[in-house]
Amino acid sequence: MQKLVLAASVAMTLSLHAGASSHREAPFITKYPQVDATDFYLFMSYEPARSGYVTMIANYIPLQAAYGGPNYFPLDSNALYEIHVDNDGDAVEDKTFQFRFSSNVPAGGVVPLTIGDKSVTSVLRNIGPVSADSAPGLSHFDTYSVDIVEGARRSSGESVTDARNGSAEFGKPFDYAGTKTFGGPGSYETYARSFVHMIDIPGCNQQGRVFVGQRYEAFKLALGEIFDLVNFVPVEGDSAPGAGDGGGFPGGITQDPARNVLSRHNVTSIALEVHRECLAGDEGIIGAWTTASLPQATILNPQATLEKPEVGGGAWTQVSRLSAPLVNELVIGYDQKDRFNGSRPADDGQFADFVTNPVLPAILDTLFRDAVNATLGTSLTTLAPVNLPRTDLVAAFLTGFADVNQFSNAVPAEMLRLNTMVEPTPRSQQQPLGLAAGDLAGFPNGRRPGDDVVDIALRVVMGALCHDLPLGPGGSGVNLGFCLPEDAAIGNVALTDGAPLSASELDNRFPYLLEPYPGSPADAPLPTPTS
Repeated sequence: MQKLVLAASVAMTLSLHAGASSHREAPFITKYPQVDATDFYLFMSYEPARSGYVTMIANYIPLQAAYGGPNYFPLDSNALYEIHVDNDGDAVEDKTFQFRFSSNVPAGGVVPLTIGDKSVTSVLRNIGPVSADSAPGLSHFDTYSVDIVEGARRSSGESVTDARNGSAEFGKPFDYAGTKTFGGPGSYETYARSFVHMIDIPGCNQQGRVFVGQRYEAFKLALGEIFDLVNFVPVEGDSAPGAGDGGGFPGGITQDPARNVLSRHNVTSIALEVHRECLAGDEGIIGAWTTASLPQATILNPQATLEKPEVGGGAWTQVSRLSAPLVNELVIGYDQKDRFNGSRPADDGQFADFVTNPVLPAILDTLFRDAVNATLGTSLTTLAPVNLPRTDLVAAFLTGFADVNQFSNAVPAEMLRLNTMVEPTPRSQQQPLGLAAGDLAGFPNGRRPGDDVVDIALRVVMGALCHDLPLGPGGSGVNLGFCLPEDAAIGNVALTDGAPLSASELDNRFPYLLEPYPGSPADAPLPTPTS
């Protein structure tokens, strides 16, 4: 047991130093936070009465401090944000939902104030109360359009329209500046939900839903302690998570919500709900990912105005790509991370070596095998899984799992894959460890906001799929056939960062992520589910 615990500590040190769920995950994208994708979710809607619907959520703009006024966090009006869906397994998009944003001022211009005998425009974005019915003091607001493109993403598309009025323009709520602006605690969600739009999608007989706006960061991680050379023992210290009995590994970390240093941060969500009949092909499986692109050239306006601070031109150039969490951080080499962000799933063969022959376990073995053996008096020949090439990681990252979410003729490519015929698990019954805990509707069969992907990813990289999973009758153990327990000496260690995550902490209705943390007051309570 001591052998496994020490090795687990080393594994956590190496594997999470690069970042967390695609928050600033590559050198170049750090310059462009407005188009930096942080998380992508793909799951069967588990809101009651929404059977058969698929929810896709693409989060952008990482690490939003709620108090970040006066401009807050608009999406880039020069960018193209996309959600792509492959429904035949060739790793090429068959349907793409394109989002374009517009930055607007009221018809009369920025809100003016009379100062003495002069009319002077406001110095702030908002100078009055905001509600679902009125926003007279808002000087700057965002709208967006959605197109659906069939086939290649640069083909022409058709407009998605508001089912209520046929408009092709949708409103985006103002970020949560604070409780006073929106009429007191609890009022923001009423305002934000007025921007949940029922939509008509060309070629789809069932109406969908769309929402774009600021949401509470659902991803949880003990980020600061991890960057401090893992300043804790990352193995469960209780007999079971949350037991509070100290019956696990002595000195091991225990689950504590306070470890989540992202607890007062927000993101901006692009949330889309579409019926599976409008997405999936004959097999009922889809692969999906999100990208953001910018014009290839940008010219700064030396006499910048609110309406035109810059001019962009040239071909769309992809600068961000995200599907499964932690791939760019955990798997892709440092010098290739920006290339990965600009690449397409169909071209992922260029990154195959990072999956079949992963670097992190090898670094772990090279740096720490001798130290582990000397400390524990053991004679381990390696700490890294020995089943090379790592077919278990190929399934996890590139093909999906047979009889779960793998296309019959799958092209190896990094996409989140979802079997839309697997019915969703109700919120109250979801397992944070997803498939690894016997919950077939959880990650890596898609990804739900309540799936603890940090713990899952760490265990998989260090060989969890070589050990039995509770997928048999009555939860009995099943080996998936990629490798054997003896191939992964530390593959059965319960790695954890001690920041708990579960579906019970999220809403039970679209868009599932909670209302944002407010910019004011400074001691505001953390958001809690409203449904």
